[in-house]
Amino acid sequence: EVHLVESGGGLVQAGGSLRLSCVGSGYSFDDYYVGWFRQAPGKEREGVACIATNDPSTYYADSVKGRFTVSKDNAKTTVYWQMDDLNPEHTAVYYCESKEIAGMVVEETWTDEDEYNYCGQATRVTVSS
Repeated sequence: EVHLVESGGGLVQAGGSLRLSCVGSGYSFDDYYVGWFRQAPGKEREGVACIATNDPSTYYADSVKGRFTVSKDNAKTTVYWQMDDLNPEHTAVYYCESKEIAGMVVEETWTDEDEYNYCGQATRVTVSS
């Protein structure tokens, strides 16, 4: 059974940093894309980043490119979401989702939740001003 477990969320002051983790189990970690999504209060869920677990490919939303970083540790079957210099606009519930690499046209669809097969339970990030 596939499981994705997010952690690392919490309350942080503006200007602070958080690193979210997404630990995968129950599947072949090296053959998946893992996407990070966020849902801010009153807004729709949006994709912010995606990483391939079998090569160096990463994908970012324009809103976070150059500011936040997605990374992985295959030995730990973990994908990370490093957020620095946070501000209250980054307050959201963050999810990781995964999808088999085979058959996914990642460049076109990585922000589409419907493309992913598995989703974690989410971790909440609150940034105070």
